[in-house]
Amino acid sequence: MAIIKHKEQRVGVYIDTQNIYHSGKNLYHSKVNFGQIVKDALDGRKLIRAVAYVIATESGEENAFFEALTKMGIETKVKDLQIFGSGAKKADWDVGMAVDAVKLAPKLDSIILVTGDGDFVPLVEYLQMNQGCQVEVVSFGKSTSAKLIESADHFTDLDENASKYLLRTGGKNK
Repeated sequence: MAIIKHKEQRVGVYIDTQNIYHSGKNLYHSKVNFGQIVKDALDGRKLIRAVAYVIATESGEENAFFEALTKMGIETKVKDLQIFGSGAKKADWDVGMAVDAVKLAPKLDSIILVTGDGDFVPLVEYLQMNQGCQVEVVSFGKSTSAKLIESADHFTDLDENASKYLLRTGGKNK
């Protein structure tokens, strides 16, 4: 579907960091270049807010990653990893991400969800029908819900140029 993009369009970007991180890791055995994803998704439009929803572990090894996101102009919202008595672990930002998108929607023309999680379909539909927002989804198509793709006004498949959105590790970066 063709969407409207113009430089004065107010855009909010909401990043399901765990979803995209694990897609990059599982599909390409690589880390993801979140800065490049946001830059290309914006496509010259006016960024109002970019938020990455992240999980903190007890070891704190992810702190450098959180700092890198902040340096890219991406706000981080941090939640601690929950570890239950049974040993089960839970780290879920879906509701927080959805609530933030709904709260800021009246100030936005377009909302970009960087996720492949089909749980966001009701959010997409709500933003379109009740807030009048254009909703774009950016994700690795191989790991994205077909219903999420179908519900969005536009879908950007990171698999189509995956190397552009991945960080080379272990070798020299030019």
